[in-house]
Amino acid sequence: MIEVISSGGPMGVVVEGVNLSRPLADETRQELERLLCRNGVLCFRDQALSSKQVRDFSATFGTLEINVAGGFQEPEFPEVMILSNIVRDGRPIGLSDAGQSWHTDMSYSGTVAFANVLYAIEVPVRDGEPLGRTEFCDMHAAYAALPAAVRRKLANMTVVHDFDKFWEMMRRDKGSNRPPLTDAQRRAKPPVSHPIFPIHPVTRRRVLYANPGYSVRINEMDEVESAETLAFLFEHQTQERFQYRHRWQVGDVLMWDNLGTIHNAVADYGPAEHRHIKRCQIAADRFPELAP
Repeated sequence: MIEVISSGGPMGVVVEGVNLSRPLADETRQELERLLCRNGVLCFRDQALSSKQVRDFSATFGTLEINVAGGFQEPEFPEVMILSNIVRDGRPIGLSDAGQSWHTDMSYSGTVAFANVLYAIEVPVRDGEPLGRTEFCDMHAAYAALPAAVRRKLANMTVVHDFDKFWEMMRRDKGSNRPPLTDAQRRAKPPVSHPIFPIHPVTRRRVLYANPGYSVRINEMDEVESAETLAFLFEHQTQERFQYRHRWQVGDVLMWDNLGTIHNAVADYGPAEHRHIKRCQIAADRFPELAP
């Protein structure tokens, strides 16, 4: 029996009664998908999963992306990416600075992301408190709370998303040691445009699909008006009233709806405070209405 426990915030639930190491019955998958899209974020506690089981659970919900950045992928399962600040034998085992600003994964792709799955193997703790929380904002609520005049004005507009924007922000502002994207990586992920207010394919409600990490320009506006409008939307969508903050525990599997949320990874831990997480990104290719 599935039991659902509210986070107590504006979004997010803990789901009990599901062992993710086993294949899901179709009715269970459908119920989890409904819960995901209704609540934005699902947390499954006390899971013990192999990389194959992380991949297989994630693949139940759609095609898995192999990240364009390359590296830090499980050798047998390249769909599983390692996020970690651990260094072994002088070499990092994972990407140490993933997601450290508000964004939505794969909005820079022609086929956008439906959901993400993260599995926590090690969580940094200081003075008994877990570090490295992940924050989320509800884009259903952000859209609904926009002034009616703004919703009308932007109703049929599109926004450009660029993978390079986030990558260069990490290099410029966060002190990341990431190298610049190669020409091949840029060709693999050129800038793409998406509707700014798409209809979510499961909830059938509109969402605000722009984010500070990847959105660079509203196509139907001149450069100045676009910049001003995006700045307004970014400030609006990250308000406290839309936020849920997840405090990680070892064994957590966190799954979130990339169409209905934006998220931010908080890097409040040091090099000796180890974090080790495995990640899968699920493409939204099941939903033809989202096709470019």
